[in-house]
Amino acid sequence: MALFRLGPASDSVNFVRGEGVHLRPPEMRDYEAWAGLRERSRGFLTPWEPTWPGDDLTRAAFRRRLRRHAQEIESDEAYPFLIFRESDNILVGGLTLGQVRRGVAQAATLGYWMGAPYAGKGLMSRSVRAVTGFAFTTLRLHRIEAACLPHNDASVQLLERIGFKREGFARSYLRINGVWQDHLLYALLDTDPLPLRVPRRDQS
Repeated sequence: MALFRLGPASDSVNFVRGEGVHLRPPEMRDYEAWAGLRERSRGFLTPWEPTWPGDDLTRAAFRRRLRRHAQEIESDEAYPFLIFRESDNILVGGLTLGQVRRGVAQAATLGYWMGAPYAGKGLMSRSVRAVTGFAFTTLRLHRIEAACLPHNDASVQLLERIGFKREGFARSYLRINGVWQDHLLYALLDTDPLPLRVPRRDQS
């Protein structure tokens, strides 16, 4: 299977720049900002995420998370990023290209979260646009998949504005907030028209 891997060297995933944002893998120095933003955004994020473990925001859990992330990057399995606003280097959210499949698939799954104070300001749209370029050029992927709850209008609008195409409906697809829930399935291909293309003043 090495013939089909086509993955990047791990030192090529340290930094992704977008319009007014930059993304990089989390580091231990990010713990305070990350835990604080997640705690302040708990009510905002809970309806859209798996149930948080009881120790999720502890320093020890964050350290374990970093070890897992390092292993995933090294093995070309996932590429987690934190999102920072370019103007002041403030942490605003996170984004992951996960479940990387090489071989004949060359695909990955996109997941993301935005801190409540920064939602609706265009930062996630810019971040997703930046990471799609990274996925198709640096990671040399062919396909990025995403799933969202049918009633998550902001996420639906974001994906469709970026250029993702709705491909299906999956019943009881993921356990979100403690309940198995249906999801809409989306994908973006490296051959799809890329939205540089998205209006500059979008609101997602």
